[in-house]
Amino acid sequence: MPAPRLRRVSSKKELENMLDDYMTQGYEIIEEGQTTAMVRRKTWGSTGGHVLWALLTVWFTLGFGNLAYALVAHYNAERVMLKIDADAKS
Repeated sequence: MPAPRLRRVSSKKELENMLDDYMTQGYEIIEEGQTTAMVRRKTWGSTGGHVLWALLTVWFTLGFGNLAYALVAHYNAERVMLKIDADAKS
């Protein structure tokens, strides 16, 4: 799983606004704390990817290749860590 991108914000209000923006863009909140939040893009793979996997593997995996593709796409989706920058509070 790739490391998440880090976005620093200066206040709790800015963190909440950034979370709202990410949720509007199709992300889901994975973890949320007092000063941090982790979001991940909601995806189960692209339509083209599913069609390709179906064409290549459906006759010998009975659809499990497509299921594997969906799970890999979901768990390897882009993640972003939002963090309140301690230096900006002062």
